[in-house]
Amino acid sequence: MNKSDGCRCIATELYGAKPSSVVVTTPIYYINGAPHIGHAYASIAADVIARFHRLDGSKVHLSTGTDEHGIKVARSAETIPMDVQKFADQMSDKFREMNRAINLSEDDFIRTTENRHRESAQALWKLLEKDIYKDTYSGWYSARDEEYVAAEDVVDGNAPSGAPVEWMEEESYFFRLSAYQDRLLDYYDKHPDFIAPPSRRNEVINFVKNGLRDFSISRNKFDWGVPVPDSNDHVMYVWIDALANYITSLGFPHNREYVSEMMANCIHVVGKEILRFHAVYWPAFLMSAGISVPKRVFAHGWWVSEGQKMSKSIGNVVDPFEIIEKCGIDSLRYFLLREIRFGEDGDFSNDAFQRRISYDLANDLGNLVQRVLVFIQKLDGRLSVNYDFSSEEQILFVHARGLWDSLRQLMEKQDLHGALCCIWDLVSESNKFINDMRPWELARTDVRRLNAVLTTLCESIRAIAFGLAPFMPGTARKIFDFMNVEGKSFRELSINFSDVRFDPPAPLFPRER
Repeated sequence: MNKSDGCRCIATELYGAKPSSVVVTTPIYYINGAPHIGHAYASIAADVIARFHRLDGSKVHLSTGTDEHGIKVARSAETIPMDVQKFADQMSDKFREMNRAINLSEDDFIRTTENRHRESAQALWKLLEKDIYKDTYSGWYSARDEEYVAAEDVVDGNAPSGAPVEWMEEESYFFRLSAYQDRLLDYYDKHPDFIAPPSRRNEVINFVKNGLRDFSISRNKFDWGVPVPDSNDHVMYVWIDALANYITSLGFPHNREYVSEMMANCIHVVGKEILRFHAVYWPAFLMSAGISVPKRVFAHGWWVSEGQKMSKSIGNVVDPFEIIEKCGIDSLRYFLLREIRFGEDGDFSNDAFQRRISYDLANDLGNLVQRVLVFIQKLDGRLSVNYDFSSEEQILFVHARGLWDSLRQLMEKQDLHGALCCIWDLVSESNKFINDMRPWELARTDVRRLNAVLTTLCESIRAIAFGLAPFMPGTARKIFDFMNVEGKSFRELSINFSDVRFDPPAPLFPRER
């Protein structure tokens, strides 16, 4: 590799891709309880996906928000007691606080009590009316799950989720879900990547194959919800109300063609407990309304704590705010997405968390950056580019330049764990390169070769920083600052270290906080 090769704009040459539009969504969170680690996990994952696509040159819309209607919220407000709208305001603010704490880069925070959402949900209802009819329903109802439960699924007075059920009889509007069974199965067949991970896909297909029944989409026993159009005594079922948030955030009911186009490029990040609503009910609603079905619904797993289900009574609930205060948000973001493969269940162990911080972050990444930049300071903070690269250096260059392409393939599948493993392969190779090339000896014997070694390592570190930027934006920003790199987009990356003044580094992950 000659000098001119080393100074090319590698982003345009190797990483260029036509910019596109991508929509990423978190679930909107139900406000009957305070934010917990499960909420933070889903939002962090969606944020990483959105940040990656932005760095890759796409126009991204990341939406999140709060689900504020339904009988659970009304009852929670009554027990305080508090006006239900004030209760919703207070609880919604807690989720905004969580977003700030986890460094969420959302483009929209939607509340289902907003006027724009009422307009959107009611407009969606009108489009569904050809598949809506009125009837009377009687059966077991789970207020916690906000759904009716078939009699055969009730065990000892509880729904399959463990939530208590109560008998309810009411007049209701129904959606003809049964009419969409074959259409849904055909869609799953033609779009095998619509539901991820694959194990979740099989669950949904089996559920649909067992037969879909029409289901109730309105309530008249309470009034805390979006009013059904042209009805004086019905409010929308909370799930049709909540699911409509995704198109509300895109500006529905205005410019329907644009909304439909964007939905076709949408990735929903949801918990596995609400996959059925997103992979069965939601696409059926959209098909009925003539709006594109999302590109993918990705269902993540659940976290337990030290091998046990999290419970306030046990006292093992993981509070994301406490962890962030103690260890920093980037450490939490890294652990959640590195410890388990995205889509699987995980155990939040304090020992495992501390090991990740000590070994992966402080020892592997932190020491790599520190050692290289300290050596550059011994060269007065500047590198010379008057040299050729050895075969060893070329190998590391190729790995660094190929990182983004490898990450793109993994992120297209939302393999967040795999992406971090891929980045750490380059971290490990770079640390090995230091040990093999022994720059501390070159500083005494061959300054020209030392410049070549350090230039190669800087290119590797810069690639690592870009790869980490979606996952650990604060850490990546520190590295960019040390190297005086903007870091806005990989497309703008150019290699000309002779123009760079390197600042003295500080530890990325101090041992004591």
